[in-house]
Order: sequence, then C-alpha cells, then structure tokens
Amino acid sequence: MQYLLLIYSSEAGMAAAPKEAITQMSAAYGAYTEAMKKAGVFVAGERLKPTKIATTVRVANGKTNVIDGPYADTKEQLGGYYLIEVPDMDAAISWAARCPGASAGTMEVRPIWPMAEYMTTYTA
Repeated sequence: MQYLLLIYSSEAGMAAAPKEAITQMSAAYGAYTEAMKKAGVFVAGERLKPTKIATTVRVANGKTNVIDGPYADTKEQLGGYYLIEVPDMDAAISWAARCPGASAGTMEVRPIWPMAEYMTTYTA
C-alpha cells in the first residue's frame, strides 16, 4: 500500500538556522532517502519551495479566484513529502518517525486512495 509522508516544519526557523545546521539537516535527509531506496520503499519525494511563492486557487460559482500565498497561516508549513510503498500503516509510521523532519516538526502519514478503488466505491 502507498502512503504519503507529509513533512511540516517552521519556514521561519529554517531561514534563521545557521548554515551548519542546514548542512547537517540536508545530509540527514540524503541518508534517510538512501535508506528508503535501499529498503525498496521509496516511490517519490521532493522538497517544496517556500509558501511565500505559493498560489492558492479556488473556484466558486464558476469563477476562479487566485490568491498569492498559502491557504492558511500556520506555525508549521508543508515543506516536502515522501511517497512510499509499505505493507501497512505501522510500517509507514516507522518510516515517518525516522525522517529528520519528525524531530524538527511534524509528520503526517496519509494512506493513498488509489483512483481505481475510489471510482469503484463511488460510481457503483
């Protein structure tokens, strides 16, 4: 089963961190990613650019509304993700706990709902 590991952290905290801390964190993420690949669970993963360059899009009554910036103003921002394939939620939680982001922020683990399964459930 596939799970999305969402990495939330403080952009302000990262921006204020010393260069050495950033270098160490980058190395930790590199090692974590390699461990996932070696274990055969890595499907995809990327870091996201800062929320200040995000765009929010909503459509209401057929009208598209585009707003610069993130949807919500929060203490932690979505900074990246990993898509993994593991047998169950316990394995996904184990990988989330090993992520460097877990010690600096919050990890959200979300099961992927395959489109074919979703369509079968709601169109039958």
